[in-house]
Amino acid sequence: MAFSKLLTVLSIVVAASAASMVLHERHTAVPSGFVRRGAAPANEMITLRVGLKSNNGAGLEAKLRSVSSPGSFDFRQWLSMDDVKTFTQPSADTVSAFDTFASANGLVPTVISPNRDWVSITLPVSKANKLFAAQFDVFTHPSLKDSIARTLSVSLPSELVGHVDVIHPTTAFVAPKTRLLSSERQINVRGPAASCNSSDPLGVVTPTCLQELYGIPTTPATQSPNTLLVTGYVDQWAQSADLAQFLKLVRSDIPPSTTFTLLTTDNGTNPQSPDDAGVEANLDIQYTVGIATGVPVEFLSNDFPSALLDTTTFLDGIDNPPTVMTTSYAYTESFFGLSLATKICNGYMALGARGISVVFASGDGGVRTNHDSSDLCANNTFMPVFPAACPWVTAIGSTEGFAPEKATNFTGGGFSNFFPTPYYQTAAVDGFLDTIPGDFAGIFNKAGRGYPDASLQGLGFEMVSGGEVTNLGGGTSASAPTFASIIALINDRLLAENKPVLGFLNPFLYSKASSAFTDVTPGRNSGQVCPPSSSAFDAAVGWDPLTGFGTPIFPDLLAAALA
Repeated sequence: MAFSKLLTVLSIVVAASAASMVLHERHTAVPSGFVRRGAAPANEMITLRVGLKSNNGAGLEAKLRSVSSPGSFDFRQWLSMDDVKTFTQPSADTVSAFDTFASANGLVPTVISPNRDWVSITLPVSKANKLFAAQFDVFTHPSLKDSIARTLSVSLPSELVGHVDVIHPTTAFVAPKTRLLSSERQINVRGPAASCNSSDPLGVVTPTCLQELYGIPTTPATQSPNTLLVTGYVDQWAQSADLAQFLKLVRSDIPPSTTFTLLTTDNGTNPQSPDDAGVEANLDIQYTVGIATGVPVEFLSNDFPSALLDTTTFLDGIDNPPTVMTTSYAYTESFFGLSLATKICNGYMALGARGISVVFASGDGGVRTNHDSSDLCANNTFMPVFPAACPWVTAIGSTEGFAPEKATNFTGGGFSNFFPTPYYQTAAVDGFLDTIPGDFAGIFNKAGRGYPDASLQGLGFEMVSGGEVTNLGGGTSASAPTFASIIALINDRLLAENKPVLGFLNPFLYSKASSAFTDVTPGRNSGQVCPPSSSAFDAAVGWDPLTGFGTPIFPDLLAAALA
């Protein structure tokens, strides 16, 4: 396998001088962009989240595999909140081991998740360094408003090995530059496009365009329990006034009073001043409300990456969760570290088992992480992004053009260095790997989870932000909420016929529904700032790590879901 130089090392016994400690995770160098400024103050208090090992994670994975696989005896018999908890809560031995450790060291743990698999502890930096064989330093990053305390390595006392999955924040270096929108340009206010390419010489995308292109109906949904959740991170706030203006402009058949329900965690807010308008949040809200006609839309506001944890734990405690969740944020996989990425990914597995379709944008840096910079162009080692590379989410890439569509150069795609090729996509990945020439320069993990799974238009989306009409340059963050809206509309039809919702999508997409897509064969994802000749993947017949299976054909996808 081709692993990043920053790949985490787990469960290695450290030197004899620290024989009671087991190295849990480390970086071999300071991640790119971060600068070490010296030791963190010894008396500074730090709050650490401790992810405790679930009592039966393998059992939950096996159950999800069964309930999400077409043809299985319990296909789409999704689990309840309490059902999932029986798998994910820590065992009595794990709770006892951690409580004994905490008590012996004067720590007071607080349970912070409904499934009791996350606890928090607050302690001085000096004590954290001693208890976990760490060296917390102060780091800065151009995208960070404030410095952060992190350590390049963290170890566990031997009595916690096998009981603790992750301690956060320790070795996770994730800057807030995670939203995936590319450049944008202002255009004059005008009416909705009659078709995808008839109103603007550069091609403009509106709900009307997408409905025409993919056969998406405008008939309002009728099933109120079917909700669609949009996550908003990194101080991105959705504006009700902008949504009303957007609906008047491009969906005059939807009452402009139609709005979304605000959900918050950790005392989150959603200020409504035009100066607070978030382009990312507005885009996601406007295209879910504008495409998923009549589907109740919710907006959850929080920070990143802790918000990924907060989102899953928030949903873990809801009896009737949304049927679809869409997220337009991502970051370099290796910067998360294996333990944190795995714990977050397992959280999405638990959501999938409850019948939630978890949709993520695939990133906007082609094969070279989520934000291109010219100094990466000569690097032939591809850099996957997370959470798109998690096998329990459905990752969506971007296309452009209308006759035919082709992969955009920025569409994120590739293969995970953390997660192996999942069972449902082995044949699809093998088929693509057969198209790779023997002299291919790109370095990637051929045994990794391939992404994206599907794709949609991602350029020139018309929207409103801060009262101004904007035509976006593009981003997979435009594609993901549109795809999520399609799934929400299909769920509405399923519920109307007293059938269960789609839930975890991927086994269905890679089997019964694989023919419900228009295959996209032109395109290359070298990235926006890199020359086309730089190493990258080329689109191919069938599944590929640029467009997945291609773009959806709504009537065919609906028929496959109802069959």
